[in-house]
Amino acid sequence: MNTISNTSPEEIAISITDMNKWYGDFHVLKDVNLKVKKGERIVICGPSGSGKSTMIRCLNHLEEHQAGDINVLGTQLNGNLSNIQSIRKDVGMCFQHFNLFPHMTVLDNCTLAPMLVRGLSKVDAEGAAMAYLKKVCIDNQADKFPGQLSGGQQQRVAIARSLCMNPSIMLFDEPTSALDPEMIAEVLDVMVSLAETGMTMLCVTHEMGFARKVADRVIFMDAGQIIEENSPQAFFDNPQSERAKTFLSQILNH
Repeated sequence: MNTISNTSPEEIAISITDMNKWYGDFHVLKDVNLKVKKGERIVICGPSGSGKSTMIRCLNHLEEHQAGDINVLGTQLNGNLSNIQSIRKDVGMCFQHFNLFPHMTVLDNCTLAPMLVRGLSKVDAEGAAMAYLKKVCIDNQADKFPGQLSGGQQQRVAIARSLCMNPSIMLFDEPTSALDPEMIAEVLDVMVSLAETGMTMLCVTHEMGFARKVADRVIFMDAGQIIEENSPQAFFDNPQSERAKTFLSQILNH
C-alpha cells in the first residue's frame, strides 16, 4: 500500500482521519483515512454504492460527515460556516450532471460565482472566463445557452466554470458517466490537460484508461471503506484484494 506518511503537514492538501457517515441506519462511510499531497492526482474507483461520491462530496460539505476529521488546505471542515465558505472558495467540483443555469449564457454561467463570491469586476470575470473557456476549447460557444450545446460541450463548460474560481483543488464526480461514448473522449482530454498543470485532483470515475494515464494513486473503495490504494501500475497489474481483482476483471472485460 502506498503511503505518504513522511510528507510534511504543509505539503498536504487534504487529510481525512477516521471519517464516518450514516444515512439514517445505513453506515455509508466507515473509518475512512486518506491524505492527499498538493499537486497529487487521485482516481477513486469501486462498485456502485461503495461510498466514492459521498466521500468526495464530504470534502466541500455538500454532504456532512458525522464522525472523524477532514482538513482541507489547513482548514478544519466542521459545522463552522466561515470554514465551509473558505474551503469552497478553494475547492472546485464538477458533477456527473452539468448543473449549468439554463437561462444564462455560457459566459454568464462562468462569471456569476467569481463576481458574487470573489468580488471580481464584470470585466475581470469575463476575461478570466474566456481564458478558461479557451482552455477547454469551447470559447467559440460563449454566447450560447447550455441547451444549445452537446453533453460533452456542456461538461467542458462546467469544468471551465469551476476553474473560473481559481481553485487549488478540483473534485470530479463521475464527470463522463452521463455522456454518450463519443463525447467522453473530449471531456477526458480536457481533464488530462488539466492534470498536466499540476492541480490537485480527486476524480471518481470508471474510466480506467484515464486512471492509468493521469493518476498518481488509485484508491479502491467497497462497502464504505478504502480497501486498497496503490500506483496505477501496481493496482492494475497486481491488485492485492480479491474484491479489487473481481472489480477489475468485470470492468476491464466489459
